[in-house]
Amino acid sequence: MARDTSLFSGRPSELIGRQVAGYRIEREIGRGGMAVVYRAKDLRLERTVALKLLAPELARNDTFRRRFTHESRAAAAIDHPHIVPVFEAGETDGVLYIAMRYVSGSDLRHLLDSQGPLTPATALRIAAQVASALDAAHENGLVHRDVKPGNILVARGTDSDHPEHAYLTDFGLTKKSLSLTGFTTVGQFVGTLDYVAPEQISGKPVDARCDVYGFACVVYECLTGHPPFRRDEDMALLWAHQYDDHPPLT
Repeated sequence: MARDTSLFSGRPSELIGRQVAGYRIEREIGRGGMAVVYRAKDLRLERTVALKLLAPELARNDTFRRRFTHESRAAAAIDHPHIVPVFEAGETDGVLYIAMRYVSGSDLRHLLDSQGPLTPATALRIAAQVASALDAAHENGLVHRDVKPGNILVARGTDSDHPEHAYLTDFGLTKKSLSLTGFTTVGQFVGTLDYVAPEQISGKPVDARCDVYGFACVVYECLTGHPPFRRDEDMALLWAHQYDDHPPLT
């Protein structure tokens, strides 16, 4: 049976007000090569959520669908103040979706692009929160594989001593098994080139250490305003991650 891919491929305005799996879409808040994220209303519980719709080609792969369901449930089981809670994951009209807590604020990518390098104190506060989130994930056997500024949300903190509250998001596409490689079963590379660990590049088994590498690249960028390696060509960047020494911070 042919799958309906209009949920992913349609223009944002076409989906506003549309109901998807019990959620009414309000507006688009993010878009990437593998997913579109919307602010939506949970019609059952009357709450605002972030609804991520994954690219239809991912739903066509049975192995990916099974892994996606299993790992989304595993991520939903983690109760941690710096991990965006996953409320629900499923499939509708041939598109996989994840419903998560809606976080009011912006991501670290936007913060760095608009403000430049962070002060050491701010970078330390955010880094400590993200590190605690990664610790919790790794203790539950989850490897994120795509730690980057765009997957770190920064909301308003509780007081002057805690001016930021950071959340690590996008745990729906992790690797539950620590022996799996850095490539998906459909041959797609998982990761972002500026922050990708050497073992992901070479297709070797990945574990928590690849997240630590990506996290270190993020902290480097927080302090300098740019990733540790900058190259004109993708292959040169991949080579640098594997064989070059990173430039010193000072």
